[in-house]
Amino acid sequence: MITTYRAAPDIDVVSSTATIADLGSLAINAFVMHGDEPLLVDTGAVVEADDFMTALRTVIDPTELRWIWLSHTDFDHIGSLHTLLDENPQLRVITTFFGMGIMGLSSTPLPLDRVRLVNPGEQVSIGDHTLTAIKPPVYDNAVTVGFYDETSRALFSADCFGALVHDVPQSAADISDTDLRDGQTLWVTIDSPWIHNVDRKLFADHLAHIGRLDPTIVLSGHLPAAPGAMLDKLLDTLAAAPDAPTFVGPDHAMFEQMLAGMTAGTAD
Repeated sequence: MITTYRAAPDIDVVSSTATIADLGSLAINAFVMHGDEPLLVDTGAVVEADDFMTALRTVIDPTELRWIWLSHTDFDHIGSLHTLLDENPQLRVITTFFGMGIMGLSSTPLPLDRVRLVNPGEQVSIGDHTLTAIKPPVYDNAVTVGFYDETSRALFSADCFGALVHDVPQSAADISDTDLRDGQTLWVTIDSPWIHNVDRKLFADHLAHIGRLDPTIVLSGHLPAAPGAMLDKLLDTLAAAPDAPTFVGPDHAMFEQMLAGMTAGTAD
């Protein structure tokens, strides 16, 4: 089920929840930033593309959108991308050179005349908003690029700060400190396993840079909207993540047990 909620005066969240067996639930978020030139950050999961479009239409007419910020090209971020491009000939996609290149290897490449390339550190002006592209401290796809909006002071962090939790509320402030820390640590060790091999000084410098942005709200693709006051807590958890246990997924024997549990009682 896909729901929507207002995270800030000019920002709506279009959100679903994925339940991962034995690990917890994960928010899958896209964001509508209203303004002179409305922007959509990511486009939901491929498996939920039709439901995503239905939910999106409750917060904006897709033909009013002018931009899509594609944080990266994973299947939980590109679900309705081409539906939107087909419906709205004025819509353009902001992504990196390699983001465009990866989409070019798919069956539905991006139309090159509708792409606006961006690199971390560069600014993009869209109507009444000025967006500064950033490379989040952690990510699972090398093309990842988030941004800080100078107008709303919102930080859009792609997969960074995601957390696997028991229940997914509409605000990260409603998750207990313990559940948030444990869920965020679990997520980063799964999603960015290279975290255990980082140069600690360089990583600390990157976290400090993100902290200096001082956003009013943190909007992650995989965490409920978080008040800006929570940023230090989120960064502290990332700072400790290199020393967390390495995640090891189920082996095949465990997988067969999981399958047996899911099918128990279904046969006559």
